[in-house]
Order: sequence, then structure tokens, then C-alpha cells
Amino acid sequence: MANDASHLIPAAGADTATNIAPDASAFVFGSTNADPTICAFPIPDMASLPEDIRTRMQAVLDKAGFVPNVMRVLARRPAEFRAFFAYHDALMEGEGPLSLAEREMIVVATSGLNHCQYCVVAHGAILRIRAKRPLLADQVAINYKQADISPRERAILDFATKVAIQSAAIEESDRQAAQAAGLTQEEIWDITAITAFFAMSNRLASATGMRPNPEFFLMGRLPKPARDA
Repeated sequence: MANDASHLIPAAGADTATNIAPDASAFVFGSTNADPTICAFPIPDMASLPEDIRTRMQAVLDKAGFVPNVMRVLARRPAEFRAFFAYHDALMEGEGPLSLAEREMIVVATSGLNHCQYCVVAHGAILRIRAKRPLLADQVAINYKQADISPRERAILDFATKVAIQSAAIEESDRQAAQAAGLTQEEIWDITAITAFFAMSNRLASATGMRPNPEFFLMGRLPKPARDA
């Protein structure tokens, strides 16, 4: 359910003078009551946040025009916010053998199995953008075995989905089958770590009633309009 500014696009209707999207007032001004359009728990106001968290969220707001609700929700626990995004960034943004699109594909497929609305919608948007394939996220979220994916991508998702729903049943034969399909040990480790991290994220999002930002639903579905010469 985690998101960062590098793969977000400006929200339609954002206030260019203040860089605040129409739905961002709760982030800026906060709320002592739960907002069911965001989650079931109160959202802290920006001024109350530690500087490092406020700076990170402001950078996303400036670039994207909105702040992903996961950041707004986790900000209520600063130590957990920092730990969550440190591991998220290591897995999803750091150096590694899996492409950025392959990482997002794992998130979408396994989050679908876990029925996590937030992660399927938010990471589906990122997958569409990173893969440049507007139909892919919906296919993978519903049934990756019928999706238009390569044999390598199928092998990645075969292993990831078993980690997601039958991790205790994984044996050496599963790792050998993944390697026979062309995956390296390091790739298998990354698949496992991403799946495990988002299993936690899925449960946190679902149990707190976290809702995806409206902007995510349309991102990456249609080509950007051509700029005038």
C-alpha cells in the first residue's frame, strides 16, 4: 500500500497556487475525527508531524498534487511510518534484479489474493505506469494465469502467490522449479520479501479501513494528452 512521488502524476484539479489537491485539506489541516473516506482512525495535521515526515509528505504533494492516504494514516505513528517506508523503499525502489514493474506486479497479484482494496488500486496504478501496459493491472489482480504476461512474469507470480497463501507448504522443489524457470536465488529472495511485506501491509490497510485516493483509479489507463507545440 505504500507509494512515493517518483511514480505519481499531477492530480487533475490540483490547486497550482498551493499545490493542494481538492481532497488534501484533511492532510494539511488534520482531523480529530476519523474520516471514512480515508480510514477508520483520526488523521494527524501536517503541522504536528516531525520535520522529516512532513518534508517527505510535502515532496509527494508538490510533485503529485496529492498525498497517498497510506502516508497520511501511518503518520499518526511516526516511528512506524519511518520503519515502514524504510523497508518499503529498500524493496520497491532499491537496487535489485527484479524490474520496478515486476515488483509492482507481485504487489498487485498477492494483494488481490488478500482482497486488499487499497493496495490493488494504488499499486495497480503504479504498475500501469511502470509497465506502460494499461490493461495489465486489472488482469493480474483478478487472475494472473489469464493475464497477458511473459513466461518469466508467470514464474515470478507462481512463486509469489504460493508465498502469499501457502508459505508453510513451500519446499525445495518449489525453489528448484522457480530456478528452472530462469529465476535466480536473489530474485526468489526478493519475490518472497516483497510478498511478505505486503501481506503485512494488506492486513494493516484492510483492518484500518484504509481507502485508496480517487486519483489512483484513473492513473495510467489512458495516454497523456499531447502537448501543444
